[in-house]
Amino acid sequence: MSGTDRVILCMKWGTLYGPEYVNVLYSACRRAMRQPFRFVCLTDDPAGLAEGVESFPIPDIGLQPKHWRGGGWPKFAVFKADLYGLKGRALFIDLDMVILRDLDALFDLPDPLITLGSGKNWRPGREEAADEVMTSVFAFTLGENQYLIDGLMTDLDALVAKHGYEQAALGALARSMAFFPPRWVISFKRHLRRPVILDLMLEPKMPPETAKIIAFHGEPRPLDLVRPGWWGELPHVGRGNVSWMVRYWRDNGGSVAS
Repeated sequence: MSGTDRVILCMKWGTLYGPEYVNVLYSACRRAMRQPFRFVCLTDDPAGLAEGVESFPIPDIGLQPKHWRGGGWPKFAVFKADLYGLKGRALFIDLDMVILRDLDALFDLPDPLITLGSGKNWRPGREEAADEVMTSVFAFTLGENQYLIDGLMTDLDALVAKHGYEQAALGALARSMAFFPPRWVISFKRHLRRPVILDLMLEPKMPPETAKIIAFHGEPRPLDLVRPGWWGELPHVGRGNVSWMVRYWRDNGGSVAS
């Protein structure tokens, strides 16, 4: 695969995540990639995006306004047969992911569709649990998965009612699916957060060298850890800036509140 065959995709709509999230993600990806790549943000508002970030409108696949407010259903648009002429292998990354190192390895896996499995890999003591599909990070071949959009739109209301979130529907519709190797993508909540009470006194653990990406799902979000004040949800809460997260955010051009 040549370097120009690598595309990193993200998606931004609404106001929950501002352009700073896109720009920090882009900077972190540049640090973590050895091969050339294109960084593309599909968005309803490209204002404030850094030079080097390519932006295109989020393709219309027939979703209704309610599908933009709950779940990540617009993500299915990346599976269009022709996504703005993009070719090769794509890695989709949610805006609340923290990129640590060696993203090239995620491109080198050969499976047609590779997602994040949050089952046995994220739940210590539950090795028998089935992997649950998460779309925080997934890799695929551009232009080869239009059938996923077709399947979704054929029975959209029923799939939304049954699954609630796009990731479960993706797992149900995919003809084949693989998962990233364990420890490549870790969960902030599962792997780095301290136990209850201790998390009030000790900052979250440093991510291990085996981790390539930290997934932030739900609360807290990355920016919460670089601003003063309380973060998290009861019973797990923390307070104040997290030193390693502040370094990451600042090193990738983000603003840090004192």
